[in-house]
Amino acid sequence: MPNPLVRTPASLLGPLNEVEERFAPSQMFLVGDLGLLTQGRRVAIVGSRRASETGLKRAARLARILAEQSVIVVSGLAEGIDTAGHRAAIAARGRTIAVLGTPVDRCYPPGNASLQDEIGARHLLVSQFPVGQPVQKQNFILRNRTMALLSDASVIVEAGESSGSLSQGWEALRLGRPLFLMRSVVENPDLEWPQEMLDHGARVLAEPEELFDGLPPERNREPADAPF
Repeated sequence: MPNPLVRTPASLLGPLNEVEERFAPSQMFLVGDLGLLTQGRRVAIVGSRRASETGLKRAARLARILAEQSVIVVSGLAEGIDTAGHRAAIAARGRTIAVLGTPVDRCYPPGNASLQDEIGARHLLVSQFPVGQPVQKQNFILRNRTMALLSDASVIVEAGESSGSLSQGWEALRLGRPLFLMRSVVENPDLEWPQEMLDHGARVLAEPEELFDGLPPERNREPADAPF
């Protein structure tokens, strides 16, 4: 793994407003193609680590459709929905960004080490944790906040009441970014969180193609030359 480049969020995303700055990391460690944060539109696909087969298929289909439309697929390299999204984007010859809850020289889960290496070599790895920092449970909540910041929109494919993915949903809403919930989770009578998020501005996603009408216009920036 090459040494990561160090950048501030503002050097890649442009000036942050007061709401964005509140939970933005002070710096990011990046391996791969920085252009994926300066050009094109980015959509995060997130959800349960213990996803159903149907949920995995929905995530893969969404990632494939996004990739075919040159939308960059962002996810967190976790088991389940995240892995399905990354792999489907790559298989469709699209681009993907993995936002890590570990430093770039660590991998969680370990079984995704080869996928992490592939994304670092051909796509982009992003971490807010410096090499050598211990991996703690709270890292993954912080990772979700950063993933919401880096994405133009987020989609929750499948998640239970205690899923860590919900933290990203609430962060996307706080940032004023579009948040989509798959219709299957909205219609699940065992879940309370979907209606709570809908009450705060989330949208139901019945078909992947509906997402494009809700994406903001593409914002392209030239990569910053300086690290800060």
